[in-house]
Amino acid sequence: MQRRMQEIEGQLAETMYEGNTGGEEGVTVVVSGRNEVQEVRIFEDLMNPDDREMLQDMILIAVNDALGKAAAEREEKLGGLTQGMKLPGM
Repeated sequence: MQRRMQEIEGQLAETMYEGNTGGEEGVTVVVSGRNEVQEVRIFEDLMNPDDREMLQDMILIAVNDALGKAAAEREEKLGGLTQGMKLPGM
């Protein structure tokens, strides 16, 4: 059962999930099953094209930084409780 859970966790970690607002003419964010932002796309008509790429990168970095801090605090607070237990996502 533990091996099967590891297989499923591995499959989920490699899966990419896409969320968007405004469809093809809005903002799209792609995240991995590891809760890491992989890509941010802003439709070109929403802003100046010269600033768009830099803003996309800045959003990606900021979101991943926040997610990393949340994961670190979760590990710090729950780490002792789950020590020795193999829980998915922990």
